[in-house]
Parts: sequence; C-alpha cells; structure tokens
Amino acid sequence: MTLTLTVSDEVRALAPGFTHVAIEAYGLVNGPSTDGSSALLDDAARRLAVRLDGRAPHEDLHMAAWRDVYTAFGSKPSRTRNSAEALAKRALTEAGLPRINLLVDLYNAISVAHLIPVGGEDLDRVQGGMRLVRATGDEDFLTVAGGAEVAEHPDAGEIVWCDEAGVTCRRWNWRQGPRTRLTEESVSAIFLLESLAPMPVAEVETAAAELAELLEKFSPGARITVHAPDPARTP
Repeated sequence: MTLTLTVSDEVRALAPGFTHVAIEAYGLVNGPSTDGSSALLDDAARRLAVRLDGRAPHEDLHMAAWRDVYTAFGSKPSRTRNSAEALAKRALTEAGLPRINLLVDLYNAISVAHLIPVGGEDLDRVQGGMRLVRATGDEDFLTVAGGAEVAEHPDAGEIVWCDEAGVTCRRWNWRQGPRTRLTEESVSAIFLLESLAPMPVAEVETAAAELAELLEKFSPGARITVHAPDPARTP
C-alpha cells in the first residue's frame, strides 16, 4: 500500500474487535451525482429496511457495538453517531439519503446497505501516513464556519484519524474534515470500511468487494486494490 495506515495500541486496547479493510484506487472518475449513483442510494435504503426489519438502526448489534465504543472514549453516541448510523437514520426518512458526488454516493450506498462505516479520503490531499489514535487535544482539525476556515481541536482522549497535517476525521468516523474529503476533482482515493465485533470479517470483505466492483464500473480502467483486513480478526 502506498499510503501507510496504522492503528495505535491505545485504540486496539479500547476496541479489540476492530477491523478495517482499505481500498486503494487511482485513475478514478468523479463528478456530480448521476441517475446511476442515485439509484444505488435508493436501493441501499431498501436493503437497509429489509436488514433492520422494523428496528431502529441503533438496535442493530453492530451499531450497538459502535455506541459502546463511543461511550468508552467519552462521546455521547446519541448526539455524535458513527457515520453508518447517521446515514441509516437519514435513509429511513422521507427525505432519504443526500446526493453528494459520484464517489461519495458509491461508498455511502455500501455503508447503508451493509450498515458499516465507510469513508473516503483524497490521496492527493493526505500528507504522510494516516493514523488512528487517541487525541491529546492539541491537534488541529480544519473545518469551515461562517464561510471561513477555522481550526478546532478534538477532546483529549477522543479517537481520531489524522495525518501529518492534523486530524482528518473526528470521533473515529463521525465528522470528516474538508481538507481531505473527496471532491468532484478527486482522481485518487483511499476508502476505509471499519467494523467491530460482532460483525463477521467476511461481511466486511463482502462489502469491500462490492464497493470495488462499483468503482470499476463507474471508473473504467481505474487501478483498484482491495487490501486484506487489518488485523486479521477471527470471524
């Protein structure tokens, strides 16, 4: 893998059942949402409804595990939901899922269909390797407020993804920063599918394979590599 991804021992200790699968992609074609990506989002919402069978997203065992981990590092999961639960709640409303851009639509569809947090970062904007750590509280998280770029800081002990320039995503996968997000101009990306026990590793791999297939379909000729789960947790 060109981009180095590391998970700190502190995070491993807090969430021993954590596994992630990375998809590295080059030569992608992005742009506005299309009828095709919109249809995938609608289908993902239907698949989610079948999966939940009348339950609320937080009642799913995988989402419950994420809520436990959020509580463990001091975050209130009912206020700062993991990305999959937040998307699932939107998918079940009359308004449905947002249409962002083609690549984001693809990974959001996989996230909702499989009820698993999925994120995408622009590799051309990531500086150095990416690390999943417990924050000191001094790190910079660049965001936009009132039309201007401002620097926030995570809470001490909060789990964050960061690179050499600062935090790229707060509260594990709750809020991505604008610096590395995928835009319509993005051509290279790293996609991360993150899971906790009790979700079987095989299901994470199935979701990753489905996303890789969609990337190949919508970006013919792209160079796509699906990496092995890290760590190789027993299902």
